[in-house]
Amino acid sequence: MVPVSTKNTIFDSNMFFILSKILAFLFSPITWILALIALSLFLRKPKLKKRFLIAALATGLFFTNPFIAKEFMRMWEPEPSSVYSIQKEYDAVIVLGGGIVTTDAQNQTLTFRHNPDRIMQALWLYKNDKAAKILISGGSGSMQYPDMLESVLLRDFLIDIGMPAEDILIDSLSNNTRENAVNTAKILNDSIPGGEFLLITSASHMRRSIGCFRQVNLNVDPFPVDLTAGDRSWYWMNLLMPKTEALDIWDELLHEIIGYLTYRMVGYI
Repeated sequence: MVPVSTKNTIFDSNMFFILSKILAFLFSPITWILALIALSLFLRKPKLKKRFLIAALATGLFFTNPFIAKEFMRMWEPEPSSVYSIQKEYDAVIVLGGGIVTTDAQNQTLTFRHNPDRIMQALWLYKNDKAAKILISGGSGSMQYPDMLESVLLRDFLIDIGMPAEDILIDSLSNNTRENAVNTAKILNDSIPGGEFLLITSASHMRRSIGCFRQVNLNVDPFPVDLTAGDRSWYWMNLLMPKTEALDIWDELLHEIIGYLTYRMVGYI
């Protein structure tokens, strides 16, 4: 069995979970824009008030430009992978959760959200004999709905559409990428020691994910999906027209960069 790294860090799991949510708020461009506007409202000197309003406008125009946002994201995301390029069967494909599904408890309805590409690509690989099993790693990851376990919801969905339960492994305890890696390594070291594994997560999340899995000595091949940047567009509206979509891209990018740097600082990578 490959030993799992248990390197001590300065944060426990709960503290790190709360800290990540605070940092996500502080490093959001919309927070900066609103802060500049709020400061301008409380300043008494007209010149200073005007400068802060201009700064808010300039910041808003920069961070709502989709072309700029996607260019910065393009520098961060790895090259996409194709399911057709895989020439062997992996012992398991690892799918990291993170807002893939939610559920309406009253109506018992499962709803796929913004990145279902992760589970759909894994299912394609399984159906085409590129993966013997699917391991889904993801607990709640939500402070508001701690009992909504993403891996359990996805497992039940796969079983409902005909996938054998014995080919599905789940980790329902993980609430962050570090825990994804640690808990997945424990499961696979016990159930498929020495196996070959493919790691699926969003392209923007892959740098942090692959670093965490290497830290716990689990050898995985990366398979980034759900690219945000996409093909470069020179259409004039994409170059000049502000869009709220760009704010979402910046939120995602800054979240991953801050997350990566924080993980390096505390020893998760």
